[in-house]
Amino acid sequence: MIDKKTLENITTVIRPSLRFVDLTVIVVSLVIGMGIFRTPAEVAQKAGSYEVFILAWVTGAIVSMIGAFIFAEVGSAYPRAGGFYQIFSHCYHPAFAFMVNWITVMSNAASTALVAVMGSEYLAPLLFPAWDHDMTVGLISALSVLILYFVNMAGIKVSAKILTVLMVVKISLLLIMMISIFMLPEQLESSSVARTGDMGWMQAFGLCFIPVFFTYGGYQQTMNFGGDVKVAQRTMPRAIIVGMLLVMVIYLMVNYAYVHALGLSGLASSKTIAADINVLLFGEKILPWISVIMFISVLAYVNVSVMSNPRIYYAMAQDGVMPATFMKVNSRTQVQQSALTLFVIFILITLYFSRSIGDLLKFVMFFDSIAFMAAAYSIFIFRRKATIGQNDVFRMRGYPWLPMVFISVYAIISGVIFYHDPTTALTGFVLFLGGFPLYKLFVSINGNKKE
Repeated sequence: MIDKKTLENITTVIRPSLRFVDLTVIVVSLVIGMGIFRTPAEVAQKAGSYEVFILAWVTGAIVSMIGAFIFAEVGSAYPRAGGFYQIFSHCYHPAFAFMVNWITVMSNAASTALVAVMGSEYLAPLLFPAWDHDMTVGLISALSVLILYFVNMAGIKVSAKILTVLMVVKISLLLIMMISIFMLPEQLESSSVARTGDMGWMQAFGLCFIPVFFTYGGYQQTMNFGGDVKVAQRTMPRAIIVGMLLVMVIYLMVNYAYVHALGLSGLASSKTIAADINVLLFGEKILPWISVIMFISVLAYVNVSVMSNPRIYYAMAQDGVMPATFMKVNSRTQVQQSALTLFVIFILITLYFSRSIGDLLKFVMFFDSIAFMAAAYSIFIFRRKATIGQNDVFRMRGYPWLPMVFISVYAIISGVIFYHDPTTALTGFVLFLGGFPLYKLFVSINGNKKE
């Protein structure tokens, strides 16, 4: 850990300022990125039938709600700034915590950059139709990230308010697509598509897990705000559970609306689902508005990612495995300025080398499944370490069976990815192991004796 003298020379105290509503919006924002506007097409391609498609999304909803209860208890038991790192450090070892989180933050930067690119692709033809498309997309992506950087520099409360506005816009777009259930003729007769290769329904169902759980993921990052929340032991569980219930209802209704409006075959072939449905509803004249709304939707995800990830650097610095400057918090704005700046730099670097993002994201899901399993297993460790002083900690029902189900599902996801793309899985594992010498280097530089 950082020595006391160093702690006295830097500002390390984060004052809780987020309310239940703020944290609930953060939960929803962490989950609902661009995935719900893109991955259903991939799920439809892999599913091959309406029944498998719906079963995959329902299974994702159930397992993700189990995960919400698990992380509600874990977050309540150990509310800390940068909690996703702190939990690994507390339950396992700082070296393992660093290895998990260094690649997680890097992959989150890549994911954030990719989402920014997706949104900019909608806006670029509208604003600069005569310019080079790739250059324009890169420019808009970088500018949007920089704008949100300065928004976050203004303070976490300002950022949370901006996030609420952006989420209202995004949820409104999703509600419009839900309305298509009642305004468009049913296309459920187009209820099957040809599956890739010679796959049975079980194998197709397993392959659906990858895009489905990628789309449902993100709520685990809520634990990074443990130090920012008032009465965290009560507020964090409520926000995680309510937020994930909202996500579950929205996702199931939107996916039903997709299939209702486009049919499974139409959905499987769509690359711009939101635009396709809204054109059916309102005609070609709606396309410019959809482009703007999609871009705003992307900003909501980018903003919450920029809010969340710097808190991991803060936690690492507290543990003495990153320079102490990453603990410094602006006393007025409650912003970790050095950590925020570093994360935005990672995003901008990734944008510059954006051609490699697709390859990076392939192993992110494999690695995330490992991180999910380790994080979920921590509930067993916290239960064993429980003391009398923890009586006010949230307790999930269904323990230990539901956590075992959750871990088993993510083990299946890891196995599916390894079986179908062993190179990607091995690449992710090598990068994970590469975090150990980096951990040793930072510990040596900081003079940290904790091993």
